[in-house]
Parts: sequence; structure tokens; C-alpha cells
Amino acid sequence: MQQIEAAIARVTSIVGDIAQASRERSDAIQQVGIAITQMDEVAQQHAALVEESAAAAASLAEQARALREVMEGFQVG
Repeated sequence: MQQIEAAIARVTSIVGDIAQASRERSDAIQQVGIAITQMDEVAQQHAALVEESAAAAASLAEQARALREVMEGFQVG
């Protein structure tokens, strides 16, 4: 009978260890998911900044072109 009780205790301990390892893995997977979400948010922010920078560059190029045209009117030949 003691052998059965000892075996049950070992099995219970092993099951507890497996449950703990499963919880730890679940927590780790959740942390990875959070990190991926944060990386996605940063990537989207960077994409928006790139679009804004491109629009600003295009606007500056247009302003430079317009200024060049105005300045050409003042050139003395």
C-alpha cells in the first residue's frame, strides 16, 4: 500500500511540475504576443512618419520650384 501511495505522490508531483511548466510557457507566449503587437504598432507609426516625410519633401520640392520661377523673373540679363 505504501508503494502505491508513493507512486501516486510521484505522479501528483510530476503532474504539478507539468502544470507549472505549462503556465510558464503560456505566460511566455503571452509576452511574445504583446511584444509582437508593440512591434506592429511601432512599424505602423514608422510607416505613417515615412508617408508624412515623403509628403513634406514633395511639398518642399514644389515650393523650391515655385521660388525658382519667381527668382527667374528678377534675373537681369
